[in-house]
Amino acid sequence: MKIFKNAVAAFVILIVFLIIIPLPTMVLDFMFILNLALSFVILLTTMYIKEALQFSIFPSLLLITTMLRLSLNISSTRSILSNGGYAGEVVKTFGDFVIGGNVAIGLVIFIIIVLVQFIVITKGSERVAEVSARFTLDAMPGKQMAIDADLNSGLIDEQEARTRRSKIQREADFFGSMDGASKFVKGDAIISIIITMINLIGGIVIGMMGGGDFGTIITTYSVSTVGDGLMSQIPALLISIATGMIVTRSASDADLNSDVLKQFSSQPRVLIIAALAMLCLIPIGFPIPQVLVASAILGILGFLIMSRMKKKGKEEKPETVEGPQVSEEVTSEVAFYKDLENVYGLLNVDPISMEFGYSLLPLVDESSGGNFMDRVVMFRKQFADEMGMVLPSVRLKDSGQLNPNQYEIKIKGESVAIGEVLIDHHLALIPDELPEGSEVDGIDTVEPAFGMPAKWISDDQRIKAEMAGYTLIDPTSVIITHLSEIIRTHAYELLNRQEVKNMLENLKKVNPTIVEDTVPAVVSVNDLQKVLKNLLLEGVPTHDLETILETLADYGAAVKDTDMLTEYVRQALKRTITHRFAEAGQLKVISLDTQIENLIMGSVKKTDGGSYLALEPDTIQKMVNATTDKVNQMRRVVQIPIVLTSPIVRVYFKKLVNQFCPDIVVLSFNEIDPSVQIQALGNISLS
Repeated sequence: MKIFKNAVAAFVILIVFLIIIPLPTMVLDFMFILNLALSFVILLTTMYIKEALQFSIFPSLLLITTMLRLSLNISSTRSILSNGGYAGEVVKTFGDFVIGGNVAIGLVIFIIIVLVQFIVITKGSERVAEVSARFTLDAMPGKQMAIDADLNSGLIDEQEARTRRSKIQREADFFGSMDGASKFVKGDAIISIIITMINLIGGIVIGMMGGGDFGTIITTYSVSTVGDGLMSQIPALLISIATGMIVTRSASDADLNSDVLKQFSSQPRVLIIAALAMLCLIPIGFPIPQVLVASAILGILGFLIMSRMKKKGKEEKPETVEGPQVSEEVTSEVAFYKDLENVYGLLNVDPISMEFGYSLLPLVDESSGGNFMDRVVMFRKQFADEMGMVLPSVRLKDSGQLNPNQYEIKIKGESVAIGEVLIDHHLALIPDELPEGSEVDGIDTVEPAFGMPAKWISDDQRIKAEMAGYTLIDPTSVIITHLSEIIRTHAYELLNRQEVKNMLENLKKVNPTIVEDTVPAVVSVNDLQKVLKNLLLEGVPTHDLETILETLADYGAAVKDTDMLTEYVRQALKRTITHRFAEAGQLKVISLDTQIENLIMGSVKKTDGGSYLALEPDTIQKMVNATTDKVNQMRRVVQIPIVLTSPIVRVYFKKLVNQFCPDIVVLSFNEIDPSVQIQALGNISLS
């Protein structure tokens, strides 16, 4: 393959030399044939690709093939004018075949081919490329924001996001290049007419100066001129068609041939109706044999396709249950539940389950093209990488109790969230700054996961919404995002003892010593589960299980309170905690007043079952009000409010305000990495 490494560069240099160096007619014949073969290859390639980016070198090929045709035109013109109208056997053969003894007919056919290419194909391809380039560039910001939304919600990883961004950029570059490259074909059509006139007029002048017969001169140079023009315009016509193919080709899972066959054969009634319509042409005088043949072909194809579709439908159609069969089904169900083991199966509770209204079933059903389960699998992988916990399976089922467009998320059999999506619409998140007059028509709603204002818009409003700055999300992504946020909130509930044992077994493969020395020698599996739940409850990842066990091994023998053990573990995980909540090396926080900290420390009561706060209700109310006020002020600056306390106070203050402000983060000084800069935005005090 090293031989062909520089073949393209050498070929381009050869094209330049063809303009300057006179070619023998044998070489010129070979180059004409090579040009025609290359044009066929390019045309067929555009028909078999699935999307335009699979042939991304097409704009460059357009320039190279145009230069090749022009250089061959110049070489053939030199031969025609210098060799008495002879420019090789290929040009002569084409000229004789097309003209057929009639110069006027040959010139008319040549002009028609040039005009078809110039006015119809090239002009249309140029316009499509221009519009595609404009809309691709206009849609880039919306597509980029949609990718960022999928990445932030965990639907895709960083590698997938990078791949999608690269594809968007390549699409914009490709259609932008096609917009300019299509001008090459247009210019080629114009110059071919000029060269043809030069060949004909120049040949006649040179022939007359040589003293030849006028009729012979006209015939000789007309044949050469038409043959040369056709040998340049036939490949140009093929390239023009290829240009139109590639700029009008939408992304598909199959090539053009497969798509045409599939989509035409999907409507057999159309073929039958067309066959009947053809028969109506006979009374007005159309030739009967030809009409009957065309009508018969369409009718036979229509009936064959319809028969095949009916046969396939019968094979796939499930058997219906009628009459006595219903009684048999009921009887068999009664017999099934006579076995107590089968009744006990009803007592099992799914950790995570989702129910869907019937309109949303196509999103979940893989046979209908739904990819919901694949998205759930990818989220499970992303959540395991992010939080260090493997989610259990999500059970999906339909529900007649829900509205057709509703879905319900359940944790351990109990409903925790209900949402509603429109399957044939897109959810458009309204930007913070919406330009005046750029609003789109839609159904006002609220994004279910984060409560942001949004609209459900139809497909015909999609491009307008993207240009206005709306972030568009498809229905499946809306549900997945909602499910992911619910799972993150309730992850601590999903961590059962069996999963803890699975995590320990996984750690044993790389560090069996720490597992054997800590569990159950220092802490029990039950206590380890409580510590891990405490971490997940506040959004702290548990994937560094080795550090967690080492910390528990250090303090577990002396400290039996799992809340205090959790605090020691959090301090050991300070780098993880800091990176999770810090932004750009900064941590914007609200500090806790010394008076409040002293009140909390003085109110801690310790018992054998743990510790609790014994504060007066009025004092608790004042603390909660002061915290709520400061947190609301902080939300204008940061998305997630963070309260910074001393280590001994952190756990009690978090429990105190958790019921009233569950989404705030409470950190202690010992949980912050020294490399991060702390910026205090306020102070929570009772005064």
